[in-house]
Amino acid sequence: MNGAPRPNGITVRFATVTDVDAIAALHAARISDGFLVTLGPSFLRRLYRRIVQSSQAFVIVADAPSGPRGPRRVRGFIACADDTGALYREFLVHDGVAAAVAATRGAARAPRAVFETLRYGLRGGDDSHGAEVLATAVAADYVRRGIASRLASAAVEEMRRRGATSARVVTAAGNVGAVRAYEHGGFHANGIDEVHRGVPQQLLVWP
Repeated sequence: MNGAPRPNGITVRFATVTDVDAIAALHAARISDGFLVTLGPSFLRRLYRRIVQSSQAFVIVADAPSGPRGPRRVRGFIACADDTGALYREFLVHDGVAAAVAATRGAARAPRAVFETLRYGLRGGDDSHGAEVLATAVAADYVRRGIASRLASAAVEEMRRRGATSARVVTAAGNVGAVRAYEHGGFHANGIDEVHRGVPQQLLVWP
C-alpha cells in the first residue's frame, strides 16, 4: 500500500492505536444510524482498539493536513477482518467484560439487536463468512473526493496480501455512494442480507 500523499494531500496508511479516538468519533458521526453507536463512545473506542491491535484484522485510514501548517487528521477509514467470527471471539475474550459495562445502557434498550449482532459475527466458519469489511466512513467535508473508493481498493489489496480469496461487506440498501465505492474496489452486488431482522442490507462480495 502506497502511503505517499496524492496531489489532494490525502495519505492512505495503516491505523495505529493513536488513531482510535478519531476512528471511533468518525464512526459515530457518519454511521450514526447504526446499532453500534447506541452502545456509546467508550464501546466504540474499545472495539476499534481491538481491531487495530488484532493480528486477525486491520484498519486503514485516509488522513490530510488540517491546514497549510496544521497536523494531519483522519478523514476516513475502513476496518476489515480476516475472519469475522475469529475477531468477535477475540474481542469477547479480551474485552467482553469491559465492553459489556461500557455498553450497558444501550444494550438494555435493544437486547435483540445485541443478540443479532453477536449471532451475525459468530456465525463465522463457513466459506461465505471469512474476510469482511466491517465499517467504512468518510468525513462529511471530504465526501466525493474518491477517498472511499481508494480505501476500498487498499483494503482489497491488503486482504489479498494476507491470503484472502474472497470477502464480503453489507451496507444500507439504497446507499448508492457506498455501493459505487466498493465496486471501484473490486466488489460486486450479490443480493440482500439482514444483520438485524427486518432491516435489509445490500450484500457485496469480492471477487
